[in-house]
Amino acid sequence: MKLLKDILYGVSLSAVSGDTYVLVNQIHFDSRKVGMDDVFVAIKGLQTDGHSYIQTAVDAGAKAIVCEVMPDYLINGITYLQVDNGNRALAIMASNFYDNPSKNLKLVGVTGTNGKTTITSLLYNLFKNAGYKVGLISTIKIMVDTKEYQTTHTTPDALTINSNLALMNEEGVEYCFIEVSSHGIHQKRAEGLYFEGAIFTNLSHDHLDYHKTFAEYRDTKKKLFDGLSKSAFALTNLDDKNGMVMVQNTKARKYTYALKSFADYRGQILENQLNGQLLKIDENELWSKLIGDFNAYNLLAIYAAADLLGLEKLEILRLISELENVDGRFQYFISKNKITAIVDYAHTPDALKNVLITINALRTGNENVITVVGCGGDRDKSKRPVMGHIASEMSGQAIFTSDNPRTEDPVIILEEMEAGVEPQNSKKVLTIENRKQAIKTACKFAKANDIILVAGKGHETYQETNGKRVEFDDFKEVKSALEHLNK
Repeated sequence: MKLLKDILYGVSLSAVSGDTYVLVNQIHFDSRKVGMDDVFVAIKGLQTDGHSYIQTAVDAGAKAIVCEVMPDYLINGITYLQVDNGNRALAIMASNFYDNPSKNLKLVGVTGTNGKTTITSLLYNLFKNAGYKVGLISTIKIMVDTKEYQTTHTTPDALTINSNLALMNEEGVEYCFIEVSSHGIHQKRAEGLYFEGAIFTNLSHDHLDYHKTFAEYRDTKKKLFDGLSKSAFALTNLDDKNGMVMVQNTKARKYTYALKSFADYRGQILENQLNGQLLKIDENELWSKLIGDFNAYNLLAIYAAADLLGLEKLEILRLISELENVDGRFQYFISKNKITAIVDYAHTPDALKNVLITINALRTGNENVITVVGCGGDRDKSKRPVMGHIASEMSGQAIFTSDNPRTEDPVIILEEMEAGVEPQNSKKVLTIENRKQAIKTACKFAKANDIILVAGKGHETYQETNGKRVEFDDFKEVKSALEHLNK
């Protein structure tokens, strides 16, 4: 058990009713998990307001309540603490409860629209291969050295983050790499963490259903760098027009990386093929199995971060050359009849465009590019016609299909994608709501040497409709369909 007063260190309190010199058991923001002598933090969420469950938490045995609005009726023996922001209070309390585990790690946060999962995952693999104990908190999974845990959010809640960082302390982990999403920053999930450094990848159209404007989205990302200490490093993509905006107010040491500009870490693509690319970094050449301009940026960021974290430069290059693709990130295979299938998480206009630019640059002339793509429900609607335009404009054949419609009507989502198709491209577009059937159709259309891109879901192994998740794996589906056709 912990002393409530100690857990509250650093939390700005507007009002206190009751005793803070009491021992408490656990912290929860879900009233259903509250037990005897726990602290309940009432969070105002998008769907529900935790303040509605304060009495439920008290009935379950809560000893203390942290809230933004004090209840009308205060019960004797219960400590009530009013704060300005419940999310921030939860994050700081979580860090204190687990003895500030990020202080004992070299924690590096990665933010940006695209590339977060690839960079964090590859940095984890690189440092692991270098012989270190490493942690990872990403969209795909949480790794505590060699132990894997599942995750449901790009950036988990503050309790999950800190509990896993505490496990990393117990396992002797030295480095940890964490994706820091705009949602996570806005909801204060990373407050109270001590970062060794942060990396900015790029910024493009995404999450405007949540942030409303691009400026708000950009400024939310920027807060990660605003909060860095003088001893930390801030690594930014100089080729992105928002790259220097991210670090303009940071106290951290600033470093840049770029393929097109003069930066602290500069790279060059010498050769690009379907099985990899030849890069020049710091005047040294290396071959990587990861292809495309976007991966060149990812690898350059990884090289720079590893150097800033103290690894030897030539050793970093050697380790980079051994890295494999991350699941669902330009993951590909070639069938027996020489059809190439690529599965990628590209679910934003910029990501889809970058993947198709890469694919088209690798074509030798006659190969047809068939793109299977959809847009998720209950998410930014403004990107749907843009995605439809890009897929139809840059592919020989585009098949629009469902991608986690959630609570929306998939037919309406597809119609909104179709609205972005220009008249000259309409004959290239086919709409098949059933994703499995859409993938099968793409495989039937493909001939030898053609390229099939299945975009949007990447590593996800489910299809979400009306709150229910059904098992669905793009990579398995396209591989199975091609193998069936081969037979």
